Amino acid sequence: MPMPAAKTNGQREMSKRLETWKRIYSYRSIYLMLLPAVLYYAVFHYYPMYGAMIAFKQFSITKGITGSSWAGLQHFEYLFGLDKFWQIFWNTIVISLYRLVFGFPLPLIVALLLNEVRRLVFKRTVQTVIYLPHFISWVIMGGLLINLLSVDGGVVNNLIRSLGGQPVGFLIDENYFRSTLVWSMIWKEFGWNTIIYMAALAGVNPQLYEAAVMDGANRWRRIWHITLPCIRSTIIILLILRIGGLMEAGFEQIFVLYHPGVYNVADIIDTYVYRVGLTEGKFSLAAAVGLFKSVINFTLLVMANSLARKMGEQGIY
Repeated sequence: MPMPAAKTNGQREMSKRLETWKRIYSYRSIYLMLLPAVLYYAVFHYYPMYGAMIAFKQFSITKGITGSSWAGLQHFEYLFGLDKFWQIFWNTIVISLYRLVFGFPLPLIVALLLNEVRRLVFKRTVQTVIYLPHFISWVIMGGLLINLLSVDGGVVNNLIRSLGGQPVGFLIDENYFRSTLVWSMIWKEFGWNTIIYMAALAGVNPQLYEAAVMDGANRWRRIWHITLPCIRSTIIILLILRIGGLMEAGFEQIFVLYHPGVYNVADIIDTYVYRVGLTEGKFSLAAAVGLFKSVINFTLLVMANSLARKMGEQGIY
């Protein structure tokens, strides 16, 4: 009896494609749930990358992107020659590092503390209270901060006066403005960021805690030797993402709170792009600044992920 002919490369390729499509169809509900996120990133993140060409052109609105003449690296050379640019670059780095150093550990600490609370009513009440500021826009939050920190009539400065002190220019003094930015950001967002850590803590096997208690480990030992190692991968991933967004210093917050009196310490790359690109109409220069920022963020993300993988962690890819 003749043996069946071996499959050709084309047939094997076709068979693999059919298997792939069958697998996709079997998980169609999951892909449908994923579709809105894919469309969001495709429309608002990947498609706008086409506009990065503006950074290398003498862009004219009437001619469009393709019709504008090429300028090469002219805008980058002009940009790097500006003393103002290096000032805003330094402001962006400093504010972002402050946000990272002081803002990253706090949600983890709060999540660890809440995880040790056994009274559910108290625990849920605290969670609700610290989550609420996240849902307040920076426009409203800016008004609240002005009412709280204003030199003339602010609640905090009125309290300082009543105690015999001198009012502090939290929003007008360059020495205090950066600290005000960082701590107001932490106040607004740390409660929401605890959600991720609380979800990770919920996945820790309770039998590990029971075994540790039987071995005589106190609460701090259990946190150090069980809780933190079990959620280490989550901490590393969030840290990588934060490092990858180091050049994002918080446009909305700073745009609402800053003014010309604090430009020297508060003007960042995003606010500079807004003023140069939209108010002055220098679209090519603004695109060059934005592209420079994106390249820095991408480089930091790759470096942080590579370092994490070398340390034995999974990383984000």
